[in-house]
Amino acid sequence: MTDQSNPITQSHPPKAFLRLVANPILTLLLRTPFAGAARHQFMVVDFNGRKSGRPYSLVLTAHLIDGILYALTGASWKVNFRDGAPAQVLHDGTTTAMRGELITDPALVADLYARCAESYGAKRAERVMGVGFRNHQMPTRDQFAEAAKELGLRAIRFTPAT
Repeated sequence: MTDQSNPITQSHPPKAFLRLVANPILTLLLRTPFAGAARHQFMVVDFNGRKSGRPYSLVLTAHLIDGILYALTGASWKVNFRDGAPAQVLHDGTTTAMRGELITDPALVADLYARCAESYGAKRAERVMGVGFRNHQMPTRDQFAEAAKELGLRAIRFTPAT
């Protein structure tokens, strides 16, 4: 019998490693010219919690799709951008006041994930998007839509604040 589960899984390093080691080092490094190509691949997003007001500073993979900056995530912090929220985004060595908008429509999320994955290729997509693909094969858009529903995958669109 073949496996009928969705071929997309979330795949991240351990949370403690990210919180205690990787994020602090990358946050510091991305604020310097020594980060090199990482300044384009990653972004630092500073925002306040929607309910708590607590300040957050997260290192995220930056995804440019049609010239618009996106974060693709299944993490719980994403709800802070429901109904839109201000953020300071450090990307390519420049900090910009932006507005982050949570995208929840599964079809739109699936399209963004699929386009991003297709532009990277399956192997690199697995490394930079925080997802794993069964047999390292590129999933279909329908499978991305199913994963958006099952795994709570979402996108956050960052546009310059006005």
